[in-house]
Amino acid sequence: MAAASDPDPEAVIPARRRLGAGAAVVVVIGALAITVGIGIFRGASTPVEHVRVDRQATDAAAPAAVYVHVSGAVAEPGLYVLGEGARVMDAVAAAGGFADDADRAAVNLARPVSDGEQLAVPAEGEVPPTADPATGAAGGAAGGVVDLNTADLATLDTLPRIGPALAQRIIEWREANGRFTSVEDLLAVPGIGDKMLESLRELVTV
Repeated sequence: MAAASDPDPEAVIPARRRLGAGAAVVVVIGALAITVGIGIFRGASTPVEHVRVDRQATDAAAPAAVYVHVSGAVAEPGLYVLGEGARVMDAVAAAGGFADDADRAAVNLARPVSDGEQLAVPAEGEVPPTADPATGAAGGAAGGVVDLNTADLATLDTLPRIGPALAQRIIEWREANGRFTSVEDLLAVPGIGDKMLESLRELVTV
């Protein structure tokens, strides 16, 4: 007959199983806590990538501008800022269009404008100005030197070997391409070669 104080074997085994299961749960929870903690630490320590805007590159991408002083027979004379490649028609439009008394036939609307130019629109019956639209200088410079950017057909015709037809080509090139930037630009005018350029070099300026 078994003693009354001996533990029941059937009761001991389930109790041990319960202890083992509880320990396993504790271990799993601890592992999860460690994993979450490592993830939080890594997230906090990961460097943040900053994107820097290149201000110079942004400014360089901005479109170029030209300043044109529109005066004379227009609705609103003044200084206007136009985009690069603008033409006389754009400058006149910016100034509110022609005035009622404007001599529209005296203005070449298709001519490109240049930065710093003064565009003077004449009224009907008014003699168009012969001054340089950019500098205000007269068509013929001091000492009899002819300014290629302002000289009219009659003035260009006074140059040696330059007749009315070639003078007209010079004016047409100027109207189509803008100001001459150097005397060498004359080589782009049909009919002017190296020899003629050398004969004109001391007689013209830009």
